[in-house]
This record gives sequence, C-alpha cells and structure tokens, in this order.
Amino acid sequence: MTISLQYTHLTVTNPDEAIAFYRDALGLEVQNDVSNGDFRWVTLGMRSQPGLGIVLSEPHAGRSQEHGDAMAELLAKGVLPMLNFSASDLDATFEQAVAAGAEVRFRSRLPSHGARATAPSATHPETWFAFPRPELAENAPVPL
Repeated sequence: MTISLQYTHLTVTNPDEAIAFYRDALGLEVQNDVSNGDFRWVTLGMRSQPGLGIVLSEPHAGRSQEHGDAMAELLAKGVLPMLNFSASDLDATFEQAVAAGAEVRFRSRLPSHGARATAPSATHPETWFAFPRPELAENAPVPL
C-alpha cells in the first residue's frame, strides 16, 4: 500500500492576493478555482510535484460563523501552520520572493535551514513560508 499527500489547505485573508503572490513570485500554477456563494477554494500546484495541490481558502469558507471567526482570529495572529518549500537555488528563490513583496521577519539561525530560511508574505503576514536548504535539511532533525 502506498500513501501520499494529495492536498494541503492554507487559510488566507484574500485569495486573489495569495494567488498573485504564489503564482507570480513563486511560480505555482492555478489548477482549480471553485466558488460556492461568497467563498472560493483555489488549488495551486507545482510542475515539480504534479500530484500535490495547495488549496487556498478564506477563514469562513465551508465553516460555521463561530469556527470561521476563530480561524480568522488565529490567522490575524499568525499562528496557523506554515508552508515549507525547498528550492534548487535557495538564494535566488528567496530574493525573488522578497522582490515580489515578501517581508523578512527573521532569518533562521538553525544550521539545517541556512542563512535565508524564513519569510512571510507581506500581503499575507499571517501566512509564513520557509525555504530550508535541501542539501542540509535532508539529514537534519526537524525542529518542532
């Protein structure tokens, strides 16, 4: 039996801004865009991982008012899970993201991550992403 990850969900404040950042700055492709009433679920993907989709949605999409409010509060605080990307050219990818509006909040001091490891999107300060150095992170313990 083989099990693999097919979708991961990322809650964002504005799907259009998130699409622009992940598509234009990081090169992800829009695979699907589904609306239901006032809400959307947008699936992004990468050519390097054709079977994996990142689904973007707003806090209230598919949730009760109470749960959507709770998600929105957590999102505003920046405490929801982050995405971790690897890149064949870490420095170039990091600079491309920064040039597209990512704001560096801190740089990792962990040797497994390298000097240019973590940055949030300026348009989505609640959504963090990391660029671990693939050649170092492969055998390094994952920090919790």
